[in-house]
Amino acid sequence: MSATIAPVVPEVASVPQQRDEQYVGHQHRGYAFGVRHLQVVGLTSLTREILHVELADPAGSPLAPYEPGSHLVVRAGEGRRNAYSLTGDGFNPRRYEISVLRLDSGQGGSAWLHDNLAVGDLLEVEGPRSMFPAAHEQRHALLVAGGIGVTPVLSHVRALARAGAGATVLYSYRPGHEAHLQDLRELAGDRIRLVEATTVEETGAALHALLAEQPFGTHAYACGPVAMLDAYEEAALAAGWPAGRVHLERFVAPELDPGSPFTATVASTGREIEVPSGVSLLDALVGAGVPVSYLCRQGVCGECRIPVRSAEALEHRDFVLTAEEREAASHVMACVSRGRDIHLDL
Repeated sequence: MSATIAPVVPEVASVPQQRDEQYVGHQHRGYAFGVRHLQVVGLTSLTREILHVELADPAGSPLAPYEPGSHLVVRAGEGRRNAYSLTGDGFNPRRYEISVLRLDSGQGGSAWLHDNLAVGDLLEVEGPRSMFPAAHEQRHALLVAGGIGVTPVLSHVRALARAGAGATVLYSYRPGHEAHLQDLRELAGDRIRLVEATTVEETGAALHALLAEQPFGTHAYACGPVAMLDAYEEAALAAGWPAGRVHLERFVAPELDPGSPFTATVASTGREIEVPSGVSLLDALVGAGVPVSYLCRQGVCGECRIPVRSAEALEHRDFVLTAEEREAASHVMACVSRGRDIHLDL
């Protein structure tokens, strides 16, 4: 059974003033995307492992709109920054809402959020950022969610429902761990069809059936565990879907081999940095004192994208760049990708 803490309306007087320069050029104080603080105004335990968090501008202003499928970067304890998908439709929001799956692996900070957040707290955030947007030319959407991967899918479904557009939704979950299932059931109707699967076998069969029956002009989207995403891609390929209509977002990436050693050159200084086998370009750069923005360290978020001036070879191992971007060889994801004699445009 879920436990709910009732949302509260923040009192402006009790919140420290934020720097005015963050809001220059914005219609409202809340219309900002940089690092800032939002106030926790609601906490709900959706399951034993998933905490739903509602955030609002401390001054009560509207927040910046966002595309469905966007995420918010959250400071989750000392030295930790996590990306969490926003679950709203993104249309003129007064609140940002995220759902946090507790992972007690000692990495990522989700346990810190579960154990430390209280209504009224200020939480440091950045964004929203769009990495999983809808294709604007789509005539229909097939949305596939596995486990906590329901969060960006719910955002897409809510945006489609607001627009009166059509969608087919497949939600694969384990009974007792079905976050946001009731939200999806309430959105289902004449134009939005919901299909539920609770086993691997049911999910596989539903993937093949749904990918085979979608109308012309459909774009497909999926988010969930690695095995489900692999099955989704295989089923789409078997059904003859063009790659440009098959979209996905990964929370985690498959394990990678250590790769071969190589040398990276910082073009602005000519400094050569050796990257040993088993060490990422990101770690080598940071260790050498070269500032690089990063977040997931798995090649799924796009935060550590670095421009490349030239390279003898690039081994793209991320899940962010498109086939066209890889062919252009103009960027690399420093956390996972490798190469030979890379000259970084830094």
